[in-house]
Parts: sequence; C-alpha cells; structure tokens
Amino acid sequence: MWGEKPNLAFAPKTHIELMENLDMADFERGVKVSGFRGYFLKGDGALLNMALWNFVMDHFIAKGDFVPMFAPSLVRREPFMGTGYLPQSEEDLYKTQDGDFLAGTAEVGTMGYFMNEVIPKEKLPMKFISFSPCFRREAGSHSKDVKGLYRVHEFFKLEQVVLCEANHETSVKHHEELTANSEELLQALNIPYHIVVNCGGDLGLGQVKKYDIESWRPGQNAYGETHSSSYFHDFQTRRLNIRYKNNEGKMQFVHSLNNTALATPRILISIVENYQQADGSIRIPDVLQKYMGGKTVISKTPNVTP
Repeated sequence: MWGEKPNLAFAPKTHIELMENLDMADFERGVKVSGFRGYFLKGDGALLNMALWNFVMDHFIAKGDFVPMFAPSLVRREPFMGTGYLPQSEEDLYKTQDGDFLAGTAEVGTMGYFMNEVIPKEKLPMKFISFSPCFRREAGSHSKDVKGLYRVHEFFKLEQVVLCEANHETSVKHHEELTANSEELLQALNIPYHIVVNCGGDLGLGQVKKYDIESWRPGQNAYGETHSSSYFHDFQTRRLNIRYKNNEGKMQFVHSLNNTALATPRILISIVENYQQADGSIRIPDVLQKYMGGKTVISKTPNVTP
C-alpha cells in the first residue's frame, strides 16, 4: 500500500457528479451518440486527459531507454493469436467485416511488430512506451460499472512493453521495474494505491506472474484497478516466432513483459475524486499544471495562474 487517503471533511462526490457539474464530461449525450457506455470528455475534462498523456510520455522519455511508439489498434488475427487474446477472448473483441480486430491494448500491435524476426542479442532488452486507442466489448460485464468512466468500450492507453533475453531472473527484474514505473506515476500524481498479486486462477493465458495496481476512489470508498503488470517468459514469443541468438550462437525465443503505464479515461476517476474540494471544484495535481496552461483548479469560475 502507498499513500494516505484524503481526509475529506465532507461527503465525497463521485467522478460522474463532479465532472458533469463542471462540464468536464457528458454521459447522456455519449450514450445518445455512441450507445451503451458512451461518453464525451469536454472542456477541462478533455484537457486533463491529454495532460496525462503528455505527462506520462515525458516521464518515460526522461528515462532514456524507452522508445515511444504509436501502435495500430486495427490488427490482423496473427498478433492476437500470438499474444494469447485469441481464440479464448474473441467474444470481448470487436471484429471488422474484413476479419481483423480492434485491440484492447497497444501490447498486441507492439508485440506483432517483431513477429517472425530475429533480434540481435546486443539490442536486448528492448523497451517501448506504446500509445493507442483501445476497444473492448466488455462481454459478460453488462451489469458492472455501467455508469461513468470505469468500464467503457473505447479508451486510450500508454503501455510498457519489454523484450529481454530468455532468463527467468531477468524477466523478474524487468517485471519489478515495470511495476515500479507505474508506481512512480501514481506517486507523482499523489494517488493512494495498493498492489495485488494475482492468484493462479486469475492469470491470463500464458502469464507467469501478474500484479494489479488498484487506485483509491473516494466516491466509491473503494480501490479500483488502474494498472496491470505481467510477464510471460517465452509464451507469446514462441507463438509470434520472435527469437535471438544467445552467446553460444543458439537460437532462443526472447521473453516478453507488459504493464499499463496509464489508461485513460479510467485514471480520471481517482484524480477528480481524490482532488475534489468542498465547493465541488477539483485541484489539478501539481505535475499536470504545466500541461494545463498553468491552471491550478478546475471550477465553474476560471482560474489561471499568470
């Protein structure tokens, strides 16, 4: 666990109430235009969402070893098979009339980038911070979180993807590093969270170990998942045929890992609820203010720092 939950001297509002009152989101028109789970982000809601993208990208570029990438959301069947999303999870994917699919994470496109290739060992590890629009049908979740931004069909993610040599200890080291990277972001945003180790029955196909990071949501008086960090050994890379030559010249499959750096708009729930004030305004986290033109508070009265 990290962080102290805000000691609010008033009954906390949900992100739905806060964002609608401040004209940051419109859920009613979102449903009218997009259907079930539709939403619009507008005004400071849209700007705050984009501020988060820029903040996260700057954070990873400063590390010096992550390659920024815009990954396609429209992906052929082969990368989905390779990463393990097909055939088991086909019901949760949107499929086009051409037989392609819309990805729910940039992991799929980024892993497909190296499909059927041999990576020079000296280039390992390879680290990417990949951005993409994401789509999920949320099949089987029709009665869960039907309102607001927690479980939506269309969203945006910045995903950490790592390819490394075929060594368990190396995979474990990168797994802890990827998880720590996400913790750094939440700590910079000052969002309380805890980390959950998934039991075997909750692991996805091919996952060796998985952490979920759940961020505090005062409006629900509960934690909600915002990040997921996994490693696969060579499960994905065998299916995708991604290899390298080890020091003895023997061909081996690389190991793969991935972790959510940030998923929007879901993270907005924790931000607006933890930073809400008694008058219904929302303080902007310090690290995001420079991306919001110097604004410090989102309120019905404009507030811009000269």
